[in-house]
Amino acid sequence: LVSLQWTSIPESQVGMAAEMALIVLKFSSCCLPTRCSGSAAKSLLFRFLPFLRWLPRYPIKDWLLGDIVSGFSVGIMHLPQGLAYALLAGLPPVTGLYSSFYPVFLYFFFGTSRHNSVGPFAVISVMIGSLTESLMPSEDFMISVNGSNTTIDEERRDAARVELVAAITVLTGIFQVALGLLQFGFVVTYLSDPLVRGYTTAASVHVLVSQLKNVFGISQGEASGPLSLFVTIIDLCKKLPGTNVGTLVTAIIAIVVILIVKELNHKFAAKLPMPIPIELITIIVSTGISYGVNLKEKFGISVVGNIPSGLKPPVVPNMSYFGQVAGNAFAIAVVGYAICISLGKIFALKHGYKVDSNQWGLTPCLLLSFCTGSWCHCIPGHPGDHSEDWRALQGPTQGTSSPTAPVSHPSPVPVPWHGDMVGEQERDLPSAILAAIIIANLKGMFKQFKDLCTLWKSNKVDLLVWIVTFIATLLLNLDIGLAASVAFGLLTVIFRTQLPHYSILGRISDTDVYRDVVEYEMAQEVPGVKIFRSSSTIYFANVELYAEALKKKSGIDVDRLIEKKKKALKKLKKQQKKLEKEKAKRKKGAADTGSPSLPQHAEDGPGVSVIELRSEESGAPSEPTLQSLGLPKPNFHAVILDFSPINFVDTVAIKILKNIFRDFHEIEVDVFIASCSVSVLAQLERGNFFSSAITKASFFPSVHDAVEHISRERHQASVSTQPCCPSMAMERAATSTPPSLPPQVDHSTRM
Repeated sequence: LVSLQWTSIPESQVGMAAEMALIVLKFSSCCLPTRCSGSAAKSLLFRFLPFLRWLPRYPIKDWLLGDIVSGFSVGIMHLPQGLAYALLAGLPPVTGLYSSFYPVFLYFFFGTSRHNSVGPFAVISVMIGSLTESLMPSEDFMISVNGSNTTIDEERRDAARVELVAAITVLTGIFQVALGLLQFGFVVTYLSDPLVRGYTTAASVHVLVSQLKNVFGISQGEASGPLSLFVTIIDLCKKLPGTNVGTLVTAIIAIVVILIVKELNHKFAAKLPMPIPIELITIIVSTGISYGVNLKEKFGISVVGNIPSGLKPPVVPNMSYFGQVAGNAFAIAVVGYAICISLGKIFALKHGYKVDSNQWGLTPCLLLSFCTGSWCHCIPGHPGDHSEDWRALQGPTQGTSSPTAPVSHPSPVPVPWHGDMVGEQERDLPSAILAAIIIANLKGMFKQFKDLCTLWKSNKVDLLVWIVTFIATLLLNLDIGLAASVAFGLLTVIFRTQLPHYSILGRISDTDVYRDVVEYEMAQEVPGVKIFRSSSTIYFANVELYAEALKKKSGIDVDRLIEKKKKALKKLKKQQKKLEKEKAKRKKGAADTGSPSLPQHAEDGPGVSVIELRSEESGAPSEPTLQSLGLPKPNFHAVILDFSPINFVDTVAIKILKNIFRDFHEIEVDVFIASCSVSVLAQLERGNFFSSAITKASFFPSVHDAVEHISRERHQASVSTQPCCPSMAMERAATSTPPSLPPQVDHSTRM
């Protein structure tokens, strides 16, 4: 290629290539370690060029034949799809042929997925098509013929659009390398399978609508931006009276034939050595009929036109377009990156191997690959609906999965298809045939509507993600729709953490296992102990719900009991102040009259009971108990918070946890925390959680340890309150004065 095709590169373009190579070296320097050892250099080289790892270990006898068959099947499939997707992007068909060769060849060296076959992708082609139509509409290339009639200068229009797409391609490569260097692969974590399937289904609707003009033989421009899909449909409906019947019949026949043969390929996959290349056969037959019958002249059926043979010399992109297309190129880079990795992971999960989420954009060589593609008139190459092709139907012999493969190898062996195979022979190919090929290949995508029934039965939240993604992509277009879908997917995660499952745990007898008492009949609550567990971590969005659920699960109205206690204490203090005033008044009256003061009980008279705030030996006043205040006491004395699901806490969560300790202490219930991880404990320390009232003595490595500790403490407390011998008990009973009884309270109702 270098000796025959690329010898005519101008000196200015060679300088541009040198600048690009310098950028590649700068990107590489960002990834190199400070001190490079031999093993580190080898690992870095294998990461940038994965084929160096798998190629020496490639099992030729087991996989070569299958990969060759797969390569030819994909090559045969890429030829018509390349032509069709170039039409979808608003470019000359030969651009699709170039895009079917260079990306596949380069991904052979840089890719890590066995099933991602890189090439023109319908979704990316639609995005590029809307951009080329908006920036370079056909109306800008009108020329007059015979002084009165006007026509489109297609050659000049196509050349300008190819130049524009070259700028988009190189910018897409730069952005994807940057995304790889920034480890953007983590975003794939948020692209769930329902989201990807809903998005690709909506993208298929966009592709279908974009091809209806070629099916009906109608001239129609491309709309862009939000609601552009519906604008296109409305405009199409207005122009339906001008339908070309010949074009419509041609497209319908081609779609039916392709779908029937594809179904036969799928049904007899095990018996066929390779699939019937129906797209290629359709192109050849339709081109022959169009040439023999002269469909263009007799029926006005639009044809593809001349396709130049050979490979064009590379051209450096026009940088003056960079400012116009930078935003669109970034959107294409993100959409292509996300779909590539998500599809690769779906195939890897299905066939049992691993795909590097950052490999698609990580290697700086990819920048050179996209630059090469832009110089060679290519559309940005990504995996699409052609990714998992005939190889997936043939099984391990085609290299889809094998126990002898220690690492993944990208397959198939690339097969170059270019203009020499079609050349001028395809100039009479009807454009409706290419539209039929595109529409027929959307069948697999439209089958994803079956997900609605499956998700309805299995998971309503995933169903909602699928539907919202589908609708958002239809309404907001492909780029904004993907961003909105990811945002909604993240919101569902937040909502799920806000509505976790709260449970009270009980002990399974004769074990140290604790389970939800509602779900496990054998689990019995520990007497006097409430063990509370949440299925989610706690943070600012759900910690208040956590506290409310704990109080509700405890079986008492904690806040109301605390409020009653405060009212009782307030009333008690008023009574105490009143008694102190009366006592002082009596003392003063006794001093004036000179008579001795009577004891307190005699002055109060019979039947009057007063609760006094006595002082301990240390001099600190003791807090009145719930019982002494005439309030009901909870039927449990300890709460254990199971922190095993908690993986982080924030400042709001720490504040609410402090309130939980305080509130339960007010109602004479101790709070303990079990199974708290070291990282969460460190976060609690940094958040000033611990104090004189809350110490690390309240933390235990497991729920069972906390239960055992509580049992020991209760046992020791009960032993210490028992009298040493019967005589001592009788002596205490004889010498002690009967305590005043608290006011009678009805304990039959639970607070």
